[in-house]
Amino acid sequence: MAEPMGVTEAASFGDEHRLIGEAIRGDEASLRELWHRHRRWAAAVLLAHMPREAEVDDLLQEVAMTVVAKISGLREAGAFKPWLRAVTISVAKTAARRTQVRKGGWLKLVGFRGEGDRAAAGAIDRSPALNEGRRLMELCSELPDGYREPLLLKCIHDMSYKQIGEVMGLPDTTIETRIARGRRMLRERAERAGLSPTSDDRDDAGERDGAQANERTDAGRRGNQR
Repeated sequence: MAEPMGVTEAASFGDEHRLIGEAIRGDEASLRELWHRHRRWAAAVLLAHMPREAEVDDLLQEVAMTVVAKISGLREAGAFKPWLRAVTISVAKTAARRTQVRKGGWLKLVGFRGEGDRAAAGAIDRSPALNEGRRLMELCSELPDGYREPLLLKCIHDMSYKQIGEVMGLPDTTIETRIARGRRMLRERAERAGLSPTSDDRDDAGERDGAQANERTDAGRRGNQR
């Protein structure tokens, strides 16, 4: 059973829906405020899906322009966050396709052909002076989509499980489980790459216990639905 919404949370929720409604109706000030509130987590979603060569600020501008152009088509305020996430992912994936086209053309121009193209592209992309943060972000980009995005939303934007669940349209328990698994997968990759894990073993144990409990809960729910 969901916990009752507090007075402050209810007021914030109402203010959010008011802003969204006014933005849908074309109020520019409300739209600016709405974007100001949500651009940071949109940036985290971009980081989870965009190619390494892209610039977050450039893609954020594309997201903002799409929001301005298309928000009037929303039918209800409650659909705003999932819609903004979908717009953001679409911009990131379009950037990835553009990057692949440019990279392929450039490789052919300098003489790479055939099976070696992908390896050559990787060699061109790698820098000899990568710092640890860049290497960790690259390792994070290798995680599956379902784990990479919630992990980045949690670590970069410090969103709660509930907030991430609202954005991704998933239960809080599923988000908690995916973040725990994502951290574990990232840690394993970091260790193989020679990087030192930064998380506390006790925290990891707590996350594992919580994830296992959530898996049992989700399994029980699925069984009851049959």
